[in-house]
Amino acid sequence: MDTDTAFNHALDYLYSFVDYSLKHASELAKADFNLDRMRALMAALGNPQEAYPTIHVAGTKGKGSTSAFCASALKAAGYRTGLYTSPHLQDFCERIQIDGEQISHAELAELVELVKPEVAKIPALTTFEITTALGFLCFARRKVDVAVIEVGLGGRLDATNVITPRVSVITSLSYDHTAVLGDTLTLIAGEKAGIIKTGVPAVSSPQKPEALAVLEKVSAERCAPLTLVGLDVLYQKREAGFSKLDGQLLDVWMPGLPHLQLYIPLLGSYQLENAATAYAALKVSGISLSDWAIHMGFAEVRWPCRFEIVSETPTVILDSAHNKDSFEKLAQTLEEYFPARKVTLILGVSEDKLLADMLTAIAPKIARVLVSRADHPRALEPEKIVETAKKAGVETEIVVPVESALKRALDLSKKDDSIVLSAGSMFVTAEVKTAWNNLK
Repeated sequence: MDTDTAFNHALDYLYSFVDYSLKHASELAKADFNLDRMRALMAALGNPQEAYPTIHVAGTKGKGSTSAFCASALKAAGYRTGLYTSPHLQDFCERIQIDGEQISHAELAELVELVKPEVAKIPALTTFEITTALGFLCFARRKVDVAVIEVGLGGRLDATNVITPRVSVITSLSYDHTAVLGDTLTLIAGEKAGIIKTGVPAVSSPQKPEALAVLEKVSAERCAPLTLVGLDVLYQKREAGFSKLDGQLLDVWMPGLPHLQLYIPLLGSYQLENAATAYAALKVSGISLSDWAIHMGFAEVRWPCRFEIVSETPTVILDSAHNKDSFEKLAQTLEEYFPARKVTLILGVSEDKLLADMLTAIAPKIARVLVSRADHPRALEPEKIVETAKKAGVETEIVVPVESALKRALDLSKKDDSIVLSAGSMFVTAEVKTAWNNLK
């Protein structure tokens, strides 16, 4: 069997199981999330997740970027480094990376064949559970020195939560997936804090008081020393002697220790916070690496579709904002880097998002919204998006498919110099990225 056929068979197999990422919010709320199936599968595979130290990262926003910072620094330190993230943008194998390179299609197909006999013995496994097991198994087979594991959804009952990491990391918390995680920050923080293990150090990004209270309570109950960015770890942006669009400089330090100056190529003030959180996680993990490795690793980090400027003329930006908090940060970042310019927003959202809040947050920067829809079962119908956008006083136009929306946005940008921005749905942004690459 050729590689492409084997890979497609592997994907067909994985998607033949329940995939909650494709389910509507009402079905997601009724899902039977527990760790019993995952623990049984990992035991059957020989518990490969115990073969290497890990860093575990949860959060509403910033967990992917923070994971990428950690992995890049560990690689720079000379460690063979695994990185497990979700969802993928364009290729399923992006989810499992070693030293910054995604595994091959052939390797994924081989891993799937290895787990099939054990999967068959455990009823009701999900696509994400099996995929997580593939990541853990891959890292063990490839003998990684350390792995950075990003939580998929929540934390307490997430399939990744079968590890005992060197450090548990909680990035910025806000409202998302409320049908599953709860509709208060207290409930959401309780689910995220589920990754904190007894006696294992924890690190938190700055949080709203309601969320912080939960993290402090859980950490105290589990005797997990909690390091707080903004209190125990401090950071400050520095003025850079280069174009603002090339990246950012910051100082980060622990009280009593020398300042470490870092360059990061990721834009937006929230990325300074993510970098400081990753620095804190590395420092308290007990994994040996120098400040120089952190400096080099952070400078080389790559994390696409997070205020990613793929073109300056015309200005085309790809972003992953998908809730009120992240749209507020996106609006602030647009104002920081492009204060006098409006945006033509290519927008699609999943049906469980608080769209009105998202649009209100960014409305002052919008010239118009081109409503599109990704090829995804949870995508909200364009007509419903238009209805909400009109109530927010935003000019709208439905353009499908996504490729046509990008072309329309580029035509409008030629006329009024508006920024072409994709946000609202990672699935739409992924399709915009593909369409942009095909145009180049």
